[in-house]
Amino acid sequence: MPDPTPCLALLGRILLAGLFLAGFAQKLGDPSPAQALLAARGWPLWLIWPAAFYNLVAGGAVVLGMMTRPIAATLALYCMVTSLFHFLPDDPWQMTIFVKNWAIAGGCLMLAAHGAGPWRLRWGPDRLG
Repeated sequence: MPDPTPCLALLGRILLAGLFLAGFAQKLGDPSPAQALLAARGWPLWLIWPAAFYNLVAGGAVVLGMMTRPIAATLALYCMVTSLFHFLPDDPWQMTIFVKNWAIAGGCLMLAAHGAGPWRLRWGPDRLG
């Protein structure tokens, strides 16, 4: 039986990256919900634009398998920080999002630890994939 690892690694990268790429589209299409979260914490509303750009660039890099280890590590940190916007213990829905962000951070850390797998775009030092 053929080794499913390359296919599973690619599928995992696409699924993780899909969340960040969708986040880019959501922020671009209607930034008001994310800006409301920023405002509720007293953060500047303009931060939505660098976050959207980061979602696009990092998500695309993960799909392609470019610099996967360092980008996945920064995505994990991004998820940990953004989870704080959803830490509202009296709101079960927001707490679900809070926990989901930590689970996604765990997936990103696994990607940072193990790399993109063999099916990736080769760019830069091989150790970064």
